[in-house]
Amino acid sequence: MLSLSLNTVTLLYLVASVCFIQALKGLSHPTTSIKGNVFGMTGMAIAVFTTVGLIGTMAQNLAGANLSQGLLLVAVGLVVGGVIGATMAKRVEMTKMPELVAFMHSMIGLAAVFIAVAAVAEPYALNITQKGEPIPVGNRLELFLGAAIGAITFSGSVIAFGKLSGKYKFRLFQGAPVVFSGQHMLNLVLGIATVGLGLVFMFTESWEAFFLMLALSFVLGVLIIIPIGGADMPVVVSMLNSYSGWAAAGIGFSLGNSMLIIAGSLVGSSGAILSYIMCKAMNRSFFNVILGGFGGDAGTAAAAGGGAQRPVKSGSPDDAAFLMSNADSVVIVPGYGLAVARAQHALKELTEKLHAKGITVKYAIHPVAGRMPGHMNVLLAEAEVPYDQVFEMEDINSEFGQTDVVLVLGANDVVNPAARTPGSPIYGMPILEAYKAATVIVNKRSMASGYAGLDNDLFYMDKTMMVFGDAKKVVEDMLKAVE
Repeated sequence: MLSLSLNTVTLLYLVASVCFIQALKGLSHPTTSIKGNVFGMTGMAIAVFTTVGLIGTMAQNLAGANLSQGLLLVAVGLVVGGVIGATMAKRVEMTKMPELVAFMHSMIGLAAVFIAVAAVAEPYALNITQKGEPIPVGNRLELFLGAAIGAITFSGSVIAFGKLSGKYKFRLFQGAPVVFSGQHMLNLVLGIATVGLGLVFMFTESWEAFFLMLALSFVLGVLIIIPIGGADMPVVVSMLNSYSGWAAAGIGFSLGNSMLIIAGSLVGSSGAILSYIMCKAMNRSFFNVILGGFGGDAGTAAAAGGGAQRPVKSGSPDDAAFLMSNADSVVIVPGYGLAVARAQHALKELTEKLHAKGITVKYAIHPVAGRMPGHMNVLLAEAEVPYDQVFEMEDINSEFGQTDVVLVLGANDVVNPAARTPGSPIYGMPILEAYKAATVIVNKRSMASGYAGLDNDLFYMDKTMMVFGDAKKVVEDMLKAVE
């Protein structure tokens, strides 16, 4: 029979917390990311099995509790959840990673809601109070906050998942913002009503107020995400990550579970910091993102820019290979198009051939390239690209002016010189300064605009050559030409 003393539980939770902190530290850099993941998995394993032992201890202290049945249900949940999680992680494609993250956030939010409902229904079973006694006011506040944030996280993450997927025809799941008259006022009213009902529950322990508050929170989660366009989805994913952490921390206070409090606080604070970093990288404020509207209608914006009528220089993969083979330095800018085509392995072979010719090759990564932070770093790591060849924006921007050739693969907004033009919707956004290189090669399937829905001035410069086609096919053709 698995049961642990409270002192042992406290010690093991402390060890797990240290592992989580080390995990965050390790994940801050690609070279230590594997170690960070190991710390994270170790900490979570310790936390899970310690919690199982704590459940056994609590069940022994409850008169008439069916310990065997309870632990069996916990074991079944662990096995089923573990198998589903492992299967999803193994099958997920690199381009679908942001969707998986959004899905995980939704599950964390829903778990917080379920725990809050269970705590309100039977607080004595969770050691919140004695049987028949009312829930303390402080615990009611914590349950209200945890449940509300969890509900908003769940429904908001479902919408984010749909927008990232892009394969559902339901309008709420489209990348374009869904806006209507009086939308912000409606959100404000619902927010005030949600808080008001939460306070009613806190002071009266009214079940009706609690469940109505939950219903409004689910609706609010949908309404605050639907007006946000595709260009801001990376920030939304990070923001929802933060919400899920605070939801877990709120529930942790109610249950008196230090592990939930610490882990939730770590996730919540790190997600908030990451959201700030990403907003700064996009020259957007957090409130601009929440109010939505940026990156909505790409087609309309592109048409307004008249991009289809402006002349561009185009060439073949052989032409691009010739330019790179005769350069001294090449900088590669990967984007979402590279991920969609799964061209990272062919790209690594190409860079190896260029290195063999004595050409210096580096990779330039923008903080919001792809659809989530670190998307391009993970993509290149999967192809085992050496970490010393990968540079962040602030470290490599000063080198573009001395670079012979820049190869842009599927990136768009992050290299758009319009960010330097006053009046542009992306004016002030930090970009990779590819336009400063002597020659620019851009690979795209078409002249379609990026998430921000803006024409890219880089494509029309005299120094730029467009190579149209699937990134993997184009890179493979470049590789043959270099050989």
